[in-house]
Amino acid sequence: MSNSKQRIQDELSFVLHNYPFRETSLVIEVFSRQHGRVPLVARGARRPRSVLRGLLMSFQPLNLSWFGKHELRTLHSAEWQGGQPQLQGTALLCGFYLNELILNLMARDDPHPSLFDYYQQTLQRLAQEADHALTLRCFEKHMLQALGYALSLEHEAGSDEPIVPTQTYRYILEQGAILETPGVTQGMSIAGKTLLDMAADDYRDVNSARQSKQLIRMLLDYYLAGKPLHTRELMRDLQKI
Repeated sequence: MSNSKQRIQDELSFVLHNYPFRETSLVIEVFSRQHGRVPLVARGARRPRSVLRGLLMSFQPLNLSWFGKHELRTLHSAEWQGGQPQLQGTALLCGFYLNELILNLMARDDPHPSLFDYYQQTLQRLAQEADHALTLRCFEKHMLQALGYALSLEHEAGSDEPIVPTQTYRYILEQGAILETPGVTQGMSIAGKTLLDMAADDYRDVNSARQSKQLIRMLLDYYLAGKPLHTRELMRDLQKI
């Protein structure tokens, strides 16, 4: 690994998760704009007088510097960038859900600058807008597409014919939407209008909102290989989303 990759300076990042490491340190999983998901050890961060103690918070933009050539690198410095409203209540729970998605679906050291920007915009929306379900649907769809999980919403699989809003389709995993015909039971039944509304990030229609949630859940469950998302279970229990 080159020296430039061993030492990273002032990389815009968000903390996704942290856990104790040895007696006084933390391991933090961060989502950085140019380097993707990176694990860092923050030495001494749990000491009462550590300058890092109050900085390494989730949902706040940080300029982080780190070094190291092994999987677990060492945090050198952190500087709060400000400008991000604090998430509260349901919005806070939704933020943890976004972080859990990234931790479970994104490989380490795999940069996705456009997804990073969308994540930052989504945090702003969660803090400022009331319709959290709409915000989550937009992020889920954008993330699946950014990570290379094909999500074809405007054309039929195989024929590449345009989706017709008045038709009904079957959305099949790893394939896409095909016209619903008698005897076809694969995937889930979904309206053409729902697919086109999803493509446009338009969830105002009640049926589109309901079906898009079902489709996204089916896709996420598949790519998560059955691994449960704790925040999703908590949100379901609270009947918020």
